[in-house]
Amino acid sequence: MGRVLLGIILGIVLVPVAALAWFHFGHPPVAVADAPFPHERQITAIALHARIDSEMVKTPPVQADESAFVAGAEIYRDQCAACHGFHEKPSPFGGQMYPRAPQLWEQHKNSDVVGVSDDPPGETHWKVENGIRLTGMPSFKKVLTDTEMWQVTLLLANADKPLPPAALDILNGKKPAANAAAEANQKGGAAALAPLPGKKQ
Repeated sequence: MGRVLLGIILGIVLVPVAALAWFHFGHPPVAVADAPFPHERQITAIALHARIDSEMVKTPPVQADESAFVAGAEIYRDQCAACHGFHEKPSPFGGQMYPRAPQLWEQHKNSDVVGVSDDPPGETHWKVENGIRLTGMPSFKKVLTDTEMWQVTLLLANADKPLPPAALDILNGKKPAANAAAEANQKGGAAALAPLPGKKQ
């Protein structure tokens, strides 16, 4: 009985000491290029999905309509595209992150799913609001309003469906027609005010 207890005590002490020694003197995978721990993705996914399932809002409080999609596209362009890519234009460094930042306008292989369009909107909203620790995904709780978070969420939930042209223009890097017209008017006005060649002012 004494040997059993001694073995248990030694196990309780030696296992943490060995783990600490490995973290201090070994080469644990801390660089992006390192191979992950065995089953790392599966283990972390269990805890993440359990938390999301218990906290996510099931019914979006914002209507999924054209105005929401256009507003969501503007938010996406300003806050998300650097890591998650534009429509038909992946991020140049999103794939170099660990874990890889999903390119939210790419179609999945052998599927009609685009980005996270197969996830419940409440799941995407939770991720936008809270972020995901040690992934590079920040929390936008203090950056965006709840309405703005839902607008970008609903845009991404409908990434596999036809979107309004105004939203696609933003996601393709084009300026909205109203802005382009305003810039053209400003340029025209500036040209009218510019001195003609050879004439003194």
